[in-house]
Amino acid sequence: MKRYDVIILGGGAAGLMCAAQLRENTALSIAVIEGNAKPALKLKASGGGKCNLTNVEVDASHYLGDEKLVSSVLEGFSKEALLEYFYQGGLRPVIRKERYYFCPKSSDEVISILLGKARGCDLLLGHKIVSVEGESSFVVTTDKGGFEALNVVLATGGASYKELGASDIGLKIAQHYALKTIPFNPALVGLTLQPKEFWMKELSGISCRAQIRVAGRVLEEDLLFAHKGISGLVVLSASLYWHRGEIAINFLPGFDLEKIRREKKILSTAITLPKRFMKAFLEAVDLEDKPCNRLSAEEFEKLKTIQNYAMAPSGTFGFSKAEACRGGIACEEIDPSTMQSRKIRGLYCIGEVVDVTGELGGYNFQWAFSSAVVCAKAICSISFKPN
Repeated sequence: MKRYDVIILGGGAAGLMCAAQLRENTALSIAVIEGNAKPALKLKASGGGKCNLTNVEVDASHYLGDEKLVSSVLEGFSKEALLEYFYQGGLRPVIRKERYYFCPKSSDEVISILLGKARGCDLLLGHKIVSVEGESSFVVTTDKGGFEALNVVLATGGASYKELGASDIGLKIAQHYALKTIPFNPALVGLTLQPKEFWMKELSGISCRAQIRVAGRVLEEDLLFAHKGISGLVVLSASLYWHRGEIAINFLPGFDLEKIRREKKILSTAITLPKRFMKAFLEAVDLEDKPCNRLSAEEFEKLKTIQNYAMAPSGTFGFSKAEACRGGIACEEIDPSTMQSRKIRGLYCIGEVVDVTGELGGYNFQWAFSSAVVCAKAICSISFKPN
């Protein structure tokens, strides 16, 4: 049975970054075990194939998870450090919508840099992870054999993108070691509708700028109407914080309705939203499409709900459409300065397998890379005994 100093379970963004950091800074023997025939398939597919690496504004307020853990990890490898790291590797990210850092050509640019820096690690592809057992010295069993390691890094990701090999094996391993876990649930996903909001289904394909208030947070981006319900960047981020109950949508952020109150234009013309949306909205709130200056006080109050439309989603589009997951290994189980389990020496947890999830917009890759670097630095600081 081959022995390694470090075995990293998962060859995605977090796993490859951890391997690259270890390879660059130590002479440790390292293996990356990945169930797919190719590494980093989720990273490759992300952002329409151009990988949204990070965001202009990165801090713990954009994450669902323990604030102390998230802040510590982001300080350990900041947005600036991430951009510099890939810049040194030859990548020149471009900014879209003044917020999002993307690869200029394709996600392959990031993957190529990580694989290049991890060269020398054993990349064991097509190995389905079965179990991890033992303490102080671990035995990792796959469907193609077993391996020993002094340290194991769980970088197995979440349960979204099952077609790309996603699974909950990381939670099962954590549970084997009596670590507290939270079941995975879809996040960064569209929201389905109650019958009261079925009028929105008729608007499939229409998008508009919108603001959503959910669980004490206010998010603003594009909203997209879909056959199943509502989607788009603002809805995906809102889904991270929504569990049940109402959300409030402002379909006209920054628009002063009082200014049109004396206009002679009809409502669907005076309000700067797609006419198809306006017609459907007015019917839904039982309001005639009439000249603005003919609205009664009661009718104007109905119109004002366009900036505070309360609705209770019935659910989400599910794992098959989710960009990420809520849940994972509980933050309280992990040392923020090392990403090591507080209970099991030598067992580290990074990336999406941890119960930390960011909003849409590069936050989850930032978390994956940052947690991987913090973990690698901690492992590098340890003096290993010869095998």
